[in-house]
Amino acid sequence: MRDHSDLQSMNERSLAQQAAVRKATFSPSERKTLRPFSIWEISQFMFQVPADTLRKKLVDDPSLPQGAVEEDGRQRWFSLAEINELRRRLRFRGRSLLPKRPSGRAVRVAVSNFKGGVGKTVVAHHLANAAALDGYRVLVVDFDPQATLTHSMGLIEVKEWNTVWGIMCRDLCREADRIVASYDDPSDCPYPSSDELPDDVQSIGAQRVQDFIQKTAWATIDIIPSCANAAFVEFASAQYRALHKAWSFFGCMSRYLDELPDDQYDIIIFDCPPAIGYQSLNAAFAADILYVPSGPGYWEYDSTTSYLGQLGDALDDISTGFSSIAEDAGIHLPKQFDDIRLLMTRFEASNPLHIAMLDAFQNVFGSDVCKNAIEMTRAVEQSGRFQQSVYEQDYRQMTRETWKRARQSFDAAYGEFKETVLRAWEQREVKHVG
Repeated sequence: MRDHSDLQSMNERSLAQQAAVRKATFSPSERKTLRPFSIWEISQFMFQVPADTLRKKLVDDPSLPQGAVEEDGRQRWFSLAEINELRRRLRFRGRSLLPKRPSGRAVRVAVSNFKGGVGKTVVAHHLANAAALDGYRVLVVDFDPQATLTHSMGLIEVKEWNTVWGIMCRDLCREADRIVASYDDPSDCPYPSSDELPDDVQSIGAQRVQDFIQKTAWATIDIIPSCANAAFVEFASAQYRALHKAWSFFGCMSRYLDELPDDQYDIIIFDCPPAIGYQSLNAAFAADILYVPSGPGYWEYDSTTSYLGQLGDALDDISTGFSSIAEDAGIHLPKQFDDIRLLMTRFEASNPLHIAMLDAFQNVFGSDVCKNAIEMTRAVEQSGRFQQSVYEQDYRQMTRETWKRARQSFDAAYGEFKETVLRAWEQREVKHVG
């Protein structure tokens, strides 16, 4: 017979070999770096100008970043920092290369579905990379204890107190003290202050708002990472709720992000776990836009249907059961999204079943379904296998047409995503003015 001690022993053995396994299978240097980008990529996919026009701009102004030239002198390659400098300084026929950025805080997008394998992390990863190449500053938040997005962003060694769990501990301490302070006589408060919470909660709760944010290989993408040890956040959150029944547990991430300066980021993307729990509910409550990826099979359709219903029921239960707590915490119920979008992933345009499933999604959900599905290509398959987005893959490692097709698929999906984000920004501006 075997019990929990066997699981703990297996975990210890695996942890002891984790670095060696990672070195052999993932990254020998254990440090991810971002490749440079060619003039062909920059001109065709980022700036949308002829390559010769861009080359002439560089020749005419030697003070501009000139990139690194290949030994044969045929191609120039630029870092993301150099590309962003070109965006700031170049104009083509009076057109600025800087992306449109309405005023106000960043737009927050939750990529969520409790069906595993539908491409949540792939979508979150690619949208973040595409937005960064478009000139936006991005924060990604990894809510999933599997930490695939964290690893894909190049982070390996992450402590659990630097994850969403740490943010929830910090929020519990701050909310506990706020609630006590709301009483004329603090001794009349039936709930504990932060001083009465467990020592580990207090120590984690003392962290500053910026302590949870870490840099990635992308100059304009930061991350709040996850790790396997953060899997117990669901259990810990239940314990915290028992300790403090007036704690609005579902508002932790929203309150945390409200503390960030409005101009620190343009877009914030959440990669959610395949479950409806404390973390995914925090993501939902913090999000302005809900993005729901789904594969092209019946089981994915069935699971997505269940997810929409169960998330709706959970948000409904919170709206009715926690209304007084939410009001005291300054949370407006019911939760409202600026938009909800469904995105088909792993789509094969030549597969009759996939076409039929896309038609079924569109018949049921109408315009809420994204027009551009994510196509399944060799480059997409490699993306998941090697934890590199299509944008990070060097097109010289495969046929250019294979890479180009995958890039165009994600670019089209990102184009719709950007329209949705800008629409949400504009709606917020109208409400603010009104």
